[in-house]
Amino acid sequence: MVQAGQAPPILDFSAFYSGDAALKQKLVDDVRNCCLHNGFFQITGHPVPLQLQRDIMTWNKKFFALPLEEKMLINKDTSNTWNRGYELMKSQILEPGTLPELKEGFYIGDEIPTTHPYFISKKINSGPNMWPSTDVLPDVENFKKTSLEYYHAVVALAEDILKVLALTLSLPETYFDTFVAGAVATMRLLHYPTQPPDSPQKLTRGIGAHTDFGTITILLQDTVSGLQVYDNATKEWLDVAPTPGAFVVNLGNLMMRWSNDRYISNVHRVINVSGEERYSIPVFFSGNPDYVVESLPGCLQQGEKKGKYEPITVEQAILNGYRDSYGRAEQFKRDEAKEKEKGTVGVVKEVAVV
Repeated sequence: MVQAGQAPPILDFSAFYSGDAALKQKLVDDVRNCCLHNGFFQITGHPVPLQLQRDIMTWNKKFFALPLEEKMLINKDTSNTWNRGYELMKSQILEPGTLPELKEGFYIGDEIPTTHPYFISKKINSGPNMWPSTDVLPDVENFKKTSLEYYHAVVALAEDILKVLALTLSLPETYFDTFVAGAVATMRLLHYPTQPPDSPQKLTRGIGAHTDFGTITILLQDTVSGLQVYDNATKEWLDVAPTPGAFVVNLGNLMMRWSNDRYISNVHRVINVSGEERYSIPVFFSGNPDYVVESLPGCLQQGEKKGKYEPITVEQAILNGYRDSYGRAEQFKRDEAKEKEKGTVGVVKEVAVV
């Protein structure tokens, strides 16, 4: 059982592949307990090679070391409409009432050509990746190869995690196969500069307190801490220390909705006051964009004839989350510009999030 005030436990996922029924059942039970408690756990013993993790993290640092003007050549907001490429610092506000976030990102996904039905019908996060030119990054082909190899390895792991999640809900291991077929997932390389000493710490975030939009997230951390998970039982923030080779796994809003709130999509944030640069790589597994999510069998509470939520497609659920978080940042910038025109500087009010 997960203890209140305990950081997300590290589980040995090799039990899933072991052929040992007792070990596999223990893993299922442990994952279920985490999903009921805080919706977070960590895994080792997975098939993603440690060297591949190191290689992609090295490329993460190389990319963000490029001059800003070079990164802006593949800005996701100006170079395409399908959410691939560079994301400028302070582009998002996930926690209402805080300042724009101190992070920059680089969005990568499956290589979806312009002839693909997803691209033609403008499905969410579906299109060709945007890469630096060889003039900017001479070894860019290696960057592409490593990124896509890592992406596909983690997406395959996500599919295995969903099999375990199915078992935790007393469903067949194959229950989510239709949802997985044709799935969309997004990988973000992330860079968090250290928080300036004079920043208003109650308002400045690397990434604000939020829940993820999709089904599950698989996060690779480097060596610098900063990730914190809110513990609902103790009402405190718990640090999730980086563990070499381990992935942090958490449920998103879509899985919470799917389980009729039986499982938890939990609040988490990043505050980097380490004095060092922090790098991380989340892979957000959304699912087939056309799949309709409604309450899972066995998740209705006694007396309920239908779930708490209306059915929704995967695509619409993710778009709703994007609209809210990016819209806040754009509104903040508009308000700030108006205040500057008046010759005043606005003060952001602190608000409670949890």
